[in-house]
Amino acid sequence: MDIEALRSFIAFVDTGSFTRAAKQVCRTQGAVSMQMKKLEEEAGQVLFKKNGRYLTLTDQGQSLVSYARRIVAMHDEVLGSLASHAIHPPIRIGCPDDYAESVLPQLTELLIQQLPQQSIRIHCDCSTQLRLMLDNGEIDIAILTRAPEKEEGYLLKHDTGVWVHGGYPELLAKQTLPLVMYEADCKFHSSAIDGLEKQAKNYHLVCTTSSATAIKSLLKRGVGISAMARSSVSPGLVVVDQTANLPELPAVDIVVAVAPIPHPMMGAAMAAKLCAEFRPVE
Repeated sequence: MDIEALRSFIAFVDTGSFTRAAKQVCRTQGAVSMQMKKLEEEAGQVLFKKNGRYLTLTDQGQSLVSYARRIVAMHDEVLGSLASHAIHPPIRIGCPDDYAESVLPQLTELLIQQLPQQSIRIHCDCSTQLRLMLDNGEIDIAILTRAPEKEEGYLLKHDTGVWVHGGYPELLAKQTLPLVMYEADCKFHSSAIDGLEKQAKNYHLVCTTSSATAIKSLLKRGVGISAMARSSVSPGLVVVDQTANLPELPAVDIVVAVAPIPHPMMGAAMAAKLCAEFRPVE
């Protein structure tokens, strides 16, 4: 099977979109469609089916996913091994600001252990922008939040959302809850607002920002309460317990997504290895 067709196939599985898959692999949507038809011919199986307006994988397509990942990972690992003594550009890591303290340092440390001579460049932004940067080839890997039912990226850890304040529990008794939240594209933002409205709780959205530093600073000044991943809770913040009767926040997966056209030293095999070493033993 053609390795580039398998890359396009994986890009579709990870993004759920032929448009994004085509952009990631630097091909037209028509070219990606032709690759998929060729894959189906080679496999002798139908890999895609219509589900309303969208294409999804058949059972045979689902079976191919794990093989495709292994084939591409082995291919990239071989090329990385052959290129290990060459001088390469920095590995560009994208990370949301809320994981810059909790997840990024450990992942970076593991990467340095594996590639001690390799330089790294870090770009912090929201997950939506980081996905666009992956699509455009502007970063090599990204730390992202995905819904548990999605297949995007390689799993770093499972996490859950929690409500937090900065040492001002009296805020929870206010008639109108003051909120300091991440931007609207954050899963915890939408879940928190939706949950409060379903409970008919009054709230005031005092501030939204993509900066975790700003949120934590405001919480510690008593400006409001917030919702974030448990792993993002830093010293000085207090997790609100269930007695406050605030809406339950969703579970999420924190993953590492790799650019479809990978950095010579940062392919699927390396990402899987880093994630396996990062994940705590259950």
